[in-house]
Amino acid sequence: MVELQNHDSSLPSDPQQAPDPTTQQAQTGFNPSRMIGIIRRKAMIKDLAAIYHAECLSYCQELLELQNKVHELLIDMRTAEDSRRETMRPPKRTKKGR
Repeated sequence: MVELQNHDSSLPSDPQQAPDPTTQQAQTGFNPSRMIGIIRRKAMIKDLAAIYHAECLSYCQELLELQNKVHELLIDMRTAEDSRRETMRPPKRTKKGR
C-alpha cells in the first residue's frame, strides 16, 4: 500500500506540468526520419492535387461540350421558328396605329 502511495505521488497532479510529446521532440533536435515522412506526405499531397486537377479539367471539358450541344440545339430551334414565321402569310388587314 505504501508503494501505491509513493507511485501516485510521483505522477504530476497538474496536467499542465505533464510532459508533452511534441515538446520533447522539439527539444531533442533534428530528426531526419521525421523530415523524410514530411517530404513523402508533401509528395503524396502534390500527386493527389494533380489527379484532382486533371479530374476537374475533364469534368469542365465535358460540361463545356454539353453546353455547346444545348446551345446548338437552341440555335436550331430558333432558326426553325424563324423560318416558320417567314412562311406565314401576312395578314390581309393591317392594324391601325394610334
